[in-house]
Amino acid sequence: MILSQPRESGALFFKESALVTVVLGAQWGDEGKGKIVDYLSERADIVCRYQGGANAGHTIIEGGRKFVLHLLPAGILRPNTMCIIGGGVVVDPAALLDEITQLEAAGISLDGRLFVSHQAHLIMPYHKLLDSLHESQADRVKIGTTGRGIGPAYVDKVARVGIRIVDLLDRDSLRQKIRANVEDKNRLLSKIYEAAELDVDAIVDEYVAFDQRIDPYVKDVSVVLDEAMRSGKSIILEGAQGTLLDVDMGTYPFVTSSNPTAGGACTGLGIGPRAIDHVIGIVKAYTTRVGEGPFPTEILDGEEQTKLREKGDEFGATTGRPRRCGWFDGVAVRFAARVNSVDSWAVTKLDILSGMDSIKFCVEYEDGHRSYKHFPSDSRILSTVRPVYEELPGWKESLDGVTHYEDLPKQAKDYLKYIESFTEVPVSIVSVGAARNQTMVLRS
Repeated sequence: MILSQPRESGALFFKESALVTVVLGAQWGDEGKGKIVDYLSERADIVCRYQGGANAGHTIIEGGRKFVLHLLPAGILRPNTMCIIGGGVVVDPAALLDEITQLEAAGISLDGRLFVSHQAHLIMPYHKLLDSLHESQADRVKIGTTGRGIGPAYVDKVARVGIRIVDLLDRDSLRQKIRANVEDKNRLLSKIYEAAELDVDAIVDEYVAFDQRIDPYVKDVSVVLDEAMRSGKSIILEGAQGTLLDVDMGTYPFVTSSNPTAGGACTGLGIGPRAIDHVIGIVKAYTTRVGEGPFPTEILDGEEQTKLREKGDEFGATTGRPRRCGWFDGVAVRFAARVNSVDSWAVTKLDILSGMDSIKFCVEYEDGHRSYKHFPSDSRILSTVRPVYEELPGWKESLDGVTHYEDLPKQAKDYLKYIESFTEVPVSIVSVGAARNQTMVLRS
C-alpha cells in the first residue's frame, strides 16, 4: 500500500524534530492560559491563536507591568517569538490595532514577529450592534456574551456572507460585499430592533484604513506553519475560552461560537491532526464560570463564594464581570481530558486554596433518580444535578514563596495527586501566583 511506503517529506519527515503543543482551557475558560502560554513561550519559536475573538482576555505580568491581551497570542511579550492569529479567529480591527499600539508604546517590537491569516473573518460594526441588541431582548434566553460581536461574526461566517481579511485586497468587491451585508442588517435593525440604520460608506472607509495598517502582518499562516514544522520549530497552539464553552462539545446553548477544543487548532490554523505532539489542558485548582448556564459545583453560600472570588481576583479581564466560583469538577475535567486527548495538566491558582480546612472535589453528579459519572450533553440535565463531593484535607501554609514542588505542603501535593488519579492524566505544571517565577514544571 502507498501509505506503508517511507516518505522523504511531509508530516512523517519533520515529526522527529518539530514539537507542536496545544494549550487549551479544560473548564469554562479563565483558567490562566495566558500565564502558562507566556511561560512556555520562552522556549517556543511560534505561538498561535486558533479561534475566538477579542472576548478572550489574557492577563500577563511581565517586568512589573500588567498586560491584558484579547487577540494577540500571549507569546508576543517574548522578543524572539513569532506570533500568529489564525483563520479560525474573528478579528476586531479596533481591538487588534489598540493592542498593537499598546505594545509598541511599551517598547515591544512586532516587526517580523506578528502575522495574521488572510482567511480570518472580520468583526464588523453591525456584528457588535446586533450582539448587544439580541442579548438585551427581554424574551431571549440570556447567554451572557461580552457584546463584542463574536457570535454574529461567526453566524455570518457559517452563512457564507462574512468579510475576510483577504477581501480587503479588492476595494470594489469589498464595497459590494459590505453594502449587501449592511442593507440586509439595516432591515433587521429597523424592523426588528427599531434601531438606527448604519452608514455603508463610513464602514467601507473604516475598513480600508484598517487594511493599510494591517497589510504588513497578513500572511498565509498555513504555509508559514508548514515551513516552520519542516524546519523543526517549536510551536504552541493557544486556545481561547475553554472546553465547556465549545460550540459542539460544551454546555450548549451557553457556549461560545467556535471550537476551543484541540480539534479547533487544526481547522483554525490549517494544519493536520498528526502535526500535534502534545496537548496541555489548563485547569484551576477550583472552578469558575462567567455568564449564564449550568454550573454544578457552584458554591451557593454567598459569603463563601465572595471570599473565594476576592481571594482569587475572579473578575473578567475583558469585561470586569465577577466570575461565579465553585469547587473542582472532576466529572467535567475528565470529560475535557477525553475530548481533547489531554496529555498533561497545568494546574493554576493552587495558592488560592491555602488556609482551608478541607477542599471539596466533585466525583460524580446525582439528581435523585440516577447518578452521572460522565458529563451530560443536555444542559437541562446539568442544571438540575447535584454534585457528589469527596472532601480532601486542606493546608494552612501560604504558597507565595514556593518555587519547587518538593516545598509544597503535603496536603497540596496530595490534592494534585488526587487530580491525577481521578482524571488519569498527569500534572506537568503547577502555578502558585501570577508572576513567571511562581511556576513549577513537574515533568518535561
